[in-house]
Amino acid sequence: MPAIKLEQLRNIGIIAHIDAGKTTLTERILYYTGRTHKIGEVHDGAATMDWMPEEQERGITITAAVTTCHWKGVMINLIDTPGHVDFTIEVERSLRVLDGAIGVFDAVSGVEPQSETVWHQADRYRVPKLAFINKMDRPGADFWMSVASLREKLGAHPLPITIPWGEEDRFQGVFHLLTLTAWKWQEETLGAVYEELPLPPEFEAEVHRRREELLEALAEVDDAFMEAYLSETPVTPEEVVAAIHRATIALKGVPVYAGAALRNKGIQPLLDGIKDFLPNPLEVPAVRGENPLTGEEEIRPTRISGPLAALAFKIQMFGGQRLTYVRLYSGSLKPGQEVYNPVKQVTEKVGRILRMHANKREPLEEAQAGAIVALVGLKATTTGDTLCTPGHPIILEPISSYVPVISLAIEPETREDQERLGPALARLAEEDPSLRVHLDEDTGQTLLSGMGELHLEVVQHRLEREFHTRIRAGRPQVVYRETITQAVEETGTFDRELAGRHHFAAVRLSLSPRSRGAGNSFTSFLPEDHPAQSFVPVIEQAVTEALAGGPAFGHPAEDIAVALVDAQVREGQTSEMAFRVAAMTAVKQAVAQAKPVLLEPIMKVEIIVPEEFTGEVLGDLHARKGKTEQLTAKGPVRLITAKAPLAAMFGYATALRSLTQGRGTFTLQFDHFGTVDK
Repeated sequence: MPAIKLEQLRNIGIIAHIDAGKTTLTERILYYTGRTHKIGEVHDGAATMDWMPEEQERGITITAAVTTCHWKGVMINLIDTPGHVDFTIEVERSLRVLDGAIGVFDAVSGVEPQSETVWHQADRYRVPKLAFINKMDRPGADFWMSVASLREKLGAHPLPITIPWGEEDRFQGVFHLLTLTAWKWQEETLGAVYEELPLPPEFEAEVHRRREELLEALAEVDDAFMEAYLSETPVTPEEVVAAIHRATIALKGVPVYAGAALRNKGIQPLLDGIKDFLPNPLEVPAVRGENPLTGEEEIRPTRISGPLAALAFKIQMFGGQRLTYVRLYSGSLKPGQEVYNPVKQVTEKVGRILRMHANKREPLEEAQAGAIVALVGLKATTTGDTLCTPGHPIILEPISSYVPVISLAIEPETREDQERLGPALARLAEEDPSLRVHLDEDTGQTLLSGMGELHLEVVQHRLEREFHTRIRAGRPQVVYRETITQAVEETGTFDRELAGRHHFAAVRLSLSPRSRGAGNSFTSFLPEDHPAQSFVPVIEQAVTEALAGGPAFGHPAEDIAVALVDAQVREGQTSEMAFRVAAMTAVKQAVAQAKPVLLEPIMKVEIIVPEEFTGEVLGDLHARKGKTEQLTAKGPVRLITAKAPLAAMFGYATALRSLTQGRGTFTLQFDHFGTVDK
């Protein structure tokens, strides 16, 4: 493989709501760039990127798959991410290492809840984006409604580059606003061959008007272009492309494309957009991190000759091997090279370097800055760890994890299964940071906690299929929290003789409720010269443990502000152990007095139902303690937006199917923890 210049590299991901057509679009990209010789269809279970048996059976993406392809002299590292909310961690960690993204939207629905979530995740990492309005051939498709929803729901500044030539069953191709031509695809070539035609006379006026709107929208966000646009001379195509490129990288504009991936239309202009508008590794800000020796912030510009700085963003067990996926931000890597992990404080040796194509592997002699590769041979490195040159240590910002909202008690069926279960769960938890495994000390049960019913269902199937471990599972349980509703002050005292020595400590704590989602906080009001000042860290740790241990109902307590008001010591009798017990006692007593309440996960629910079933669905939702927030008409269907407790939504997929004769669909997304209604 010839070395590729950094200017010719694009690291991009495809993000969207479930069923918007991400994997179908990816399959077309791979086919048109010559990476695959046939198109794999999701509905046939044959998509290249959905290689896991679980994905092929369900027709959904579960794990983010990496591949590489080439288009017009540019190398594209492409990650196809899941759309289902249960697998949000896969999207999060992919966006963390990408330089650009394509948001795929269903032309009938526009911006949907999960596409909103992943778009804001991309915003948080300041990832430039293109938008692809897919499924233009579907009944009810509306390109301009979808563009408006980008503006209204995402706060984006859309810059339409291609617009549809007809809609629904009249969708023939696209009009390109930069070249002022019509693009038509040949069905018999599966869309690989297309014609660029002059604009049909009946559409000329509208296309020219839309191009003028594009130039005006561009002038609003790019000062240099505004000057050229307002001058008397006509702007050149090169000036327009350069301005769109600048606006996209500065996150001021989002180029928008129309198409129908399943019908093989509209993909090549999007590939041109990836090449022309999304940034190469040199155009994104230099990665920042902390020097573990000095604690000061350092930056690592994208330079092949610089010291190594790479982020491990995914662990995958594959064919008995442990693969560590990394993004190189600086420096280079060769097989056999030793790298330092400053998070774990260990030195590891890179065995092999692989370029991945979904589940196929291609060995590399070297990986350089900007590359996304898989490493074989790393044993201690986990998701979010940094790899660097031993002489130039740096810790890059880790990948944020998610709080599980649902638990499941599992037990092995046989003694052999019991022996296999522990190592299997450890490997799955290592791959998936949003999966938690916990042993309940009261019942002795193994509890699996995850992001939703589907998430835990997939884990169970993988245990049986990949690890040959059969298990019995209980009913899903909601992960509860607790908090307080009023402020109190309490003193906890420990005054006892243990092992021939007297221990004494007294701790006075003030507890007050914080706003929902604010988390816990600890403040000490002890004067600097207070005799108990040296025990403040011990008291803080004891408070944290007491709140995590469920002081009132046995569930972790949150959104509580704890203040250390006073502490008492006795000469020769004070110990760390005494302060730990006194602080924990004070927390327990205070929570009991502060009118504690139980909190449960409240979910954001979006339901799409045919109009004739709306009444029954609303009635059922109300019976589940759901609160309807919005009812929107979208052609022949209704979109219901509501909030409902997770506990009441178990098995909702089956209930909705029976209420709507199988025609209703819904999404469930964690919103906040709310008080449990008595």
